[in-house]
Amino acid sequence: MSSDSFNTQDGTRIFFKDWGTGQPIVFHHGWPLSSDDWDAQMLFFLDKGFRVIAHDRRGHGRSAQTATGNEMDTYAADVADLARHLDLRDAVHIGHSTGGGEVARYVARHGKDRVAKAVLIGAVPPVMVQSEKNPGGLPLEVFDGFRAALVANRAQFFRDIPAGPFYGYNRPGAQASQGVIDNWWRQGMMGGAKPHYDCITAFSETDFTEDLKAIEVPTLVMHGEDDQIVPIANSARLATPLLKHGTLKTYSGLSHGMATTHAALINADLLAFIKS
Repeated sequence: MSSDSFNTQDGTRIFFKDWGTGQPIVFHHGWPLSSDDWDAQMLFFLDKGFRVIAHDRRGHGRSAQTATGNEMDTYAADVADLARHLDLRDAVHIGHSTGGGEVARYVARHGKDRVAKAVLIGAVPPVMVQSEKNPGGLPLEVFDGFRAALVANRAQFFRDIPAGPFYGYNRPGAQASQGVIDNWWRQGMMGGAKPHYDCITAFSETDFTEDLKAIEVPTLVMHGEDDQIVPIANSARLATPLLKHGTLKTYSGLSHGMATTHAALINADLLAFIKS
């Protein structure tokens, strides 16, 4: 068991955890978090006899706070470098939110001989931002608001997101966990303001349509029906038909952060898919 770091081809230091033996499962976190967001999944699958790996995306967590390369092509190339560094074969790649976009691009462009299956959880593909081609998307003004809030007071912005829509804690009767909110804030504030700013464009404006069409491996798409961050109608419901071997599983009433709030349920469904 170890946590370590390595340098990508462009010299960027990437932090990762690599625990256990067996078939590798690689976890890809959302914006603006870190590999720590997968604690519940890492511990569960380690106990089930898998090798579990998670990295902090460049600019996030304990990885280098890069001023450049904070876009999907480079994120995917970084994962390819990690897979080569650890010589991963027959791997399952699981991505949440922005990490789901990272998985789609990595598997489509780099993962042909190394990937067994993929999972997209509350993921951003095919594309989030509204356009003539994507009329159901979120208006660009929404993401401009994210950028403005980050510049004005990143620390407060990173309190407001988990306390509100991310975990559905703004819904009537929701039982908010202060620990979960604090942990989200902790992870977010470890990363860099510039890469976090750039990543908003990466997760909102990248079009993953061709990536989804190119993925050959079985892919499970999991999405909360009450996801307020990445609304299901314009993401999972559009992404799944583009996949050659895609399966959609939705969760009534669950939020964008369901892998944390309902870890036992999500872990069981992930295990069933991996073993299927």
